[in-house]
Amino acid sequence: MRGNWSVTRLSWASSANAWPNRMPRAGFVLDGFPRNIPQAESLDVVLADLEKPLDRVVLMDVDFDILLKRITGRRSCADCKRVYNVHTSPPKEEGVCDVCGGELTQRADDNEETVSNRLRVYESETAPLVAFYEERGLLQVVDADAGIDEVCERIESVLR
Repeated sequence: MRGNWSVTRLSWASSANAWPNRMPRAGFVLDGFPRNIPQAESLDVVLADLEKPLDRVVLMDVDFDILLKRITGRRSCADCKRVYNVHTSPPKEEGVCDVCGGELTQRADDNEETVSNRLRVYESETAPLVAFYEERGLLQVVDADAGIDEVCERIESVLR
């Protein structure tokens, strides 16, 4: 696995056509999208047509080495889907789920080579979105170098 993003202009355009019927009244979160400037520009057009422009964009800022450790250390229970991290929240017994005793597995693309490539693709294609949204006054940067509860609180505070 190479770790390249798979969303193309064509698939984005196709899915955008379904948005008017699915757009929530109270707001929405797009996780991991847009991934590049052309997608962001297309998103602006679609949302303007729907009269639902973006009001905030959240960047979860984390050091490369921390991301690499988080992703490559991720393990999931094949049965109950509980998620562990061998570095930060390991199971009591290696390879065994604390909840149901199921086998813990690692996604095929959670290896160092694929994750490193994903992060390189991010730097070249997605990182330019920081300036794009900063220039529009929409960017909110959240320090995501903390535990899940703390990061969630930080995100919630910028979304209020």
